[in-house]
Amino acid sequence: MAQHPLIETFRAARIVPVVRTSTAARAATAVEWLKGAGITIFEITLTIPDALSVIRDVASDPALLVGVGTVPDAAAAEASIKAGAKFVVSPWVEPALVAPSRAANACVMMGAFTPTEVRAARAAGADVVKIFPASSAGGPAHIKALKSVFPDVTFCPTGGVDARNAGDYIAAGAAFVGIGGKLVDEGAIAANNRAAVEAAAREALGILQA
Repeated sequence: MAQHPLIETFRAARIVPVVRTSTAARAATAVEWLKGAGITIFEITLTIPDALSVIRDVASDPALLVGVGTVPDAAAAEASIKAGAKFVVSPWVEPALVAPSRAANACVMMGAFTPTEVRAARAAGADVVKIFPASSAGGPAHIKALKSVFPDVTFCPTGGVDARNAGDYIAAGAAFVGIGGKLVDEGAIAANNRAAVEAAAREALGILQA
């Protein structure tokens, strides 16, 4: 399978914030603040109320790359792509996402935990295999073990990844990492603590770019 062209963009950025908030307004705030700290890639999860409106808003900025997360089926993928999503992410193996994504040249990331699931994700057509939840699976050591068996697979560990351990995941063989609550801190957003969110973003970017 040919490598999707967006993979090099992800690999260069080395970090994909996973935006999962209780309201669309807080998601929009998270994107605005993280953008201010220098982040330009965002995964907007469909668990956010009115997530498609957030995707449309982010996609309207040509400097940003937006994707959609927690995608359950083909219809949700199609709607998200229509709203502007350029990559489609599911935390499990969902073959139905491939056809609409391929039709729009969107990158497909499917979740896996075990070698059997990694193989299933690749067989289904995943461009990237998202190891989730990474910290529960054994952290960087698990990524290193999987990479030894699947040297050609592009891995993105997510779940329990933060600025302190992101570099370890990259060193273990991850192409890039997804960071959720450690970066998109809804408590800080609710408290209007922009400085805390931007500081977390700069810390993650600084470690990953070192």
